[in-house]
Amino acid sequence: MSKKKPVKTKTEMRALLKKKFLCQDKFSNDIENLVSSNASMNYIEAICHYCDENNIEIESVSKLISKPLKEKLRGTASELNYLKRTSKAKFFSI
Repeated sequence: MSKKKPVKTKTEMRALLKKKFLCQDKFSNDIENLVSSNASMNYIEAICHYCDENNIEIESVSKLISKPLKEKLRGTASELNYLKRTSKAKFFSI
């Protein structure tokens, strides 16, 4: 007689799928963990490192970047002068 595996609940199935497949939350958490555990690594380097380690094309990552992570990336890019500086408030002399 063969033993049947127990049927998993929907919650257990979702957790397994989330663990197996990459979603925005997991990606963001993994990047945050990389940056916090490596003081010398910024967000741009962390994403590149993560993609290299997990055989993910960098071009496909844009859909996985959450808004908070996007803001942190923008901050890192500004610090490294990768973005053009724009003045938000323009003052005119009268």
